[in-house]
Amino acid sequence: MSYDPPRPAGRLLLTPEDREAPARALRLRGLGLGRRAEPALDAFADHLAARMRAPYAMVNFPGEEGQFFAGLHRPERDVLNVDTPGPGTPAGGDGRPGTRRELGRHLARDHGFCPHVVARRKALVLEDVRDYPRFAGNAVVDEFGIRSYLGAPLIDTTGTVLGTVSVVDVAPRPWGRDGLDTIKAAAADLTRRLEHWPGT
Repeated sequence: MSYDPPRPAGRLLLTPEDREAPARALRLRGLGLGRRAEPALDAFADHLAARMRAPYAMVNFPGEEGQFFAGLHRPERDVLNVDTPGPGTPAGGDGRPGTRRELGRHLARDHGFCPHVVARRKALVLEDVRDYPRFAGNAVVDEFGIRSYLGAPLIDTTGTVLGTVSVVDVAPRPWGRDGLDTIKAAAADLTRRLEHWPGT
């Protein structure tokens, strides 16, 4: 099984390879994580979104089939009953022109910026994704209107990157040093909790 994103003919591979995906999948299964939404992780995302004043916050466990947000905060939603429309769904998911799709629990591996955090094994700050050619063409910019990102890896005591914790906004955001310190502290705090997760 390949964990590399598809590479369209004649285009650069913009999503990094995920060589640790098999080890991560095994570790997450052992912790009882990554297969279902977790109310405690939704609450964590809610708290992080409020603290960062961001419309979206996620606890992301990238898996063998793509990304999964086991913890999700999004505006005006019931996060227990959301999902991203499948391929071929019109923009907005309802066929109305000019509407934006809403972020759900699942996302393709080549969408978004968390795969870069996982591969880098360190935090990523994008105050305006359009300032970075590598990220400006990412599908989440057009499909979901994402303009800024702040994320950090969840690295456990075995050295495995379990996933990421992140916040995003639909407007450019000067996250600054305080934002970076906050997201890194949130990741460290959550990683400690995950290693003693009730599912283990």
